[in-house]
Amino acid sequence: MSPVPPPGAQAAAGDLELVPALDRPDLYPGTVRDALPADALVCEIDPARADTATLAATHGVPDEASANCVVVGGKRDGEERIAACVVLASTRADVNNAVKRALDVRKASFLPQDRAVGEAGMEYGGITPVGVPAGWRILVDTRVAATEWLLIGSGVRRSKLVVRGRDLAALPGAEVVDIALTG
Repeated sequence: MSPVPPPGAQAAAGDLELVPALDRPDLYPGTVRDALPADALVCEIDPARADTATLAATHGVPDEASANCVVVGGKRDGEERIAACVVLASTRADVNNAVKRALDVRKASFLPQDRAVGEAGMEYGGITPVGVPAGWRILVDTRVAATEWLLIGSGVRRSKLVVRGRDLAALPGAEVVDIALTG
């Protein structure tokens, strides 16, 4: 029998069954395993219901406890700069202003899907900041860092991780910045 998850963690996962992430390494890529926060939890989901809105409606996952990760890139002086940007599901990344400024690039845009998944070694729709390539920056919105427990991607579409916002802010290469648009 699995230990009972902390109440805040379970609230972030709605009615999904949480187990310690280290007990289910089959539910995420090895690169994610190597970067997991100590108290990370994981839940198996139906990949057809992996998108944020469907998961929230099906399993009662609150938007304020769910985070999305998008991969953004840009260039400055011929140097490419890539970041995994993490924002609450109730917001969206301000790619054209805040992310562009944080990356210090002339123009920022979403990395093409095939490139983002290929370089991250993760599935589209499951990309997580946990275990991204070492050369990528991780931009964690201040609202994400301040959230006790969050449901985020696991690197694959068949599961989700539940981690503390402060643990995302403590990932190697992570920076806590205001990068979200609300509404």
